[in-house]
Amino acid sequence: MSVQALAMITVTDREALGAYREKAADALARHGGSVIAADPEPLVLEAAIDTPNMVALLAFPSADAAKAWHRDPDLADVHALRNKGGKSTIVVLPG
Repeated sequence: MSVQALAMITVTDREALGAYREKAADALARHGGSVIAADPEPLVLEAAIDTPNMVALLAFPSADAAKAWHRDPDLADVHALRNKGGKSTIVVLPG
C-alpha cells in the first residue's frame, strides 16, 4: 500500500539545504519515492515544534520503502546534508 510522508524542515543553513535538494530526488527514487508537493514558505497554522519554513509531501510505495530510504547507508551523506541544512521532522502517513 502506498504511503505519504510529510517532511518539515526549519532551515538553518540554506547552502547545505540547497546541496541536499540537488540530490534529494535521486535519493528518493532509489526506494520508489517522489516529491508530490513542496513549499519553501508554507502557511503554518499551528506549531508545537520549531516552525518549519520548508515542507515537502513525499510518496513511497510502502512504509517499508520509506524506512529503507531513511536507513539506506548509501544515502547517509545525502541525509547528512539535510540535517546540516536544518532541523527536520519526517512523518509517514498511512495510505
